[in-house]
Amino acid sequence: MMPDLNQIGEQGETQNWNAIPDAPAVMLDHVSKWYGQVIGLNDVSLAISGGVTGVLGMNGAGKSTLLKIIVGRLRPSQGQIRLFGTDPFKNPAPYHRLGYVSESEKMYDWMTGLDFVTTLARLYGMTRGEAKERAKHVLDFVGLTDVSNKEIGKYSKGMRQRVKIAHALVNDPDLIILDEPLQGCDPLARTTIMNVIRELGAMGKTVLVTSHILSEIERITEQIVILHNGRLLALGNLHAIRELLDHVPHRILLRTPSPRELGQEFLPHPHVYGVRFPNPEELIIETNNLSGVHEDLPSIIVQSGAVVTSIENPDDNLESLLGYLMEGRA
Repeated sequence: MMPDLNQIGEQGETQNWNAIPDAPAVMLDHVSKWYGQVIGLNDVSLAISGGVTGVLGMNGAGKSTLLKIIVGRLRPSQGQIRLFGTDPFKNPAPYHRLGYVSESEKMYDWMTGLDFVTTLARLYGMTRGEAKERAKHVLDFVGLTDVSNKEIGKYSKGMRQRVKIAHALVNDPDLIILDEPLQGCDPLARTTIMNVIRELGAMGKTVLVTSHILSEIERITEQIVILHNGRLLALGNLHAIRELLDHVPHRILLRTPSPRELGQEFLPHPHVYGVRFPNPEELIIETNNLSGVHEDLPSIIVQSGAVVTSIENPDDNLESLLGYLMEGRA
């Protein structure tokens, strides 16, 4: 029979373990990780507790390294980590309160979703009956009840991601780590998974979810961590950071059959410093106040009588946000 992880002590002996009251779910203190000459994480310090936090960064920024250190797959080369106030590399008990979905975990395609999640529940020491009931509960929570008896090998990408989330929730964890859970999913699956993540945060769980797409994280949470080249570039409220970004040069791209006529309507606007016409059916508005122009955008379009088929913000992405933050550090 497996030992109860809540009873494993600092040196491996059996003892009672309880989280330190009011300790953050995750705390990193000057944590670095290097692979030979390559730096994966560079002197990162942060504390996270409660709700959903988005971990943003381009590929190679250090997101997966950060998560692997938190879940115990990698040991820091330098610095300390605490989960619920305890060093998990000395006392693994906090891992009992953690659920993890990796970016590219292999699946048992021959098992049904119900069998897969039930098996994981059994590994936590549940009886056969308890494990099956718990598996049904979490599969229902992620919206897979109707395909729970279907083989995982026949699941779509979105279903596979959701069954991975279900298996991460089977032990009712307080800390949930999701590495790129939306990657490769169709729009409907993305919306379903986003709703699940938001609901977990509303339940008081601490959820860390990584992405390299700004709009994805923005639909899930306002609390973000931004990594760049292994360093912590920003930590805080996304909307507050975006408000700062509003006042640097931006482009608004409108597709319309009458770009020159519509461009004339925007030129008098106090926050517009130029317009361009990259092709016969596109208008680019140049502004130093994105929010100010967007506030008046609908009324100007309606008054002009122009037909606009799409509106895009080409500079409103993670690359632009990183560029702005890097300039601020220069």
